[in-house]
Amino acid sequence: MRLASIEGLSSLTIGRLARTLGISKSGVFAHFRSKERLQQETIAAASEVFQREVLEPGLSGPEGLTQLEGFCEAYLSYVERGVFPGGCFFAQLLAEFDAPDGTIHDQVAAFQRDALGSLEGLIETAQSQGELDPGVDRGQLAFELYAALEMANYLATLFRDPATTDRGRAAVRSVIARARPVEEREDPTGGAGPR
Repeated sequence: MRLASIEGLSSLTIGRLARTLGISKSGVFAHFRSKERLQQETIAAASEVFQREVLEPGLSGPEGLTQLEGFCEAYLSYVERGVFPGGCFFAQLLAEFDAPDGTIHDQVAAFQRDALGSLEGLIETAQSQGELDPGVDRGQLAFELYAALEMANYLATLFRDPATTDRGRAAVRSVIARARPVEEREDPTGGAGPR
């Protein structure tokens, strides 16, 4: 997973993994049997890490806006802590497999659809609890939040600057603030908005 997050999943081969681990190529081949299975098992292992590092802590709070904000913070923390040295494993996969057809592309597309769908679900719950404006387009709001998270990931990895994740946090707060019910929004000057 660590190698793939830096060099890309396509460069992860049985020979490359054997050299990194200091074991025989035949020993690695005996376990995986093919490059595709190695890649698929790497994705499955990374999914477990994402579950443990982002989903579980992010969704541990009460349903609604707390979980939406918690997910965003857990994702930014996962990037900030360098859980994978190349940034978010799945963002790397998206950059690598967005265009080529095949099994890995389909897995990446499914993961991205699930991530956006999960955000939309969190937004819908927050709307139903009156914490977000019910008229806000859930798909658009999920897109904007996801864009802020992914840009923070890409630039934090590229620049190795912790201030980048703080910009991601500020973007998330701004996007959510615009989606709050009208009577709860603050005006840009810092005063309370219309009541």
